[in-house]
Amino acid sequence: MKTIKLIKTAAIVVLMIGSGLVSAQNPPHPNSGGQPGSGNTVVGGQQGGAPVGSGTFLLIGLAGLYAGKKTYNLKKQSIL
Repeated sequence: MKTIKLIKTAAIVVLMIGSGLVSAQNPPHPNSGGQPGSGNTVVGGQQGGAPVGSGTFLLIGLAGLYAGKKTYNLKKQSIL
């Protein structure tokens, strides 16, 4: 029992430390480091950014529905 807790604790610590050590690449410099308007790199919008906002609200809404269904089922089982 103690070894299982030790393994779980060690795994959590490794994951927490590991997540702090990894990092993403830096974004490219706009216009390849030149003066404004001298390069072909677009600053902002059209570089492949994915919209996250609507997906987040959808995920939260579905999680709320799932939790509500689970709660309803638990209450229904305890009454019967």
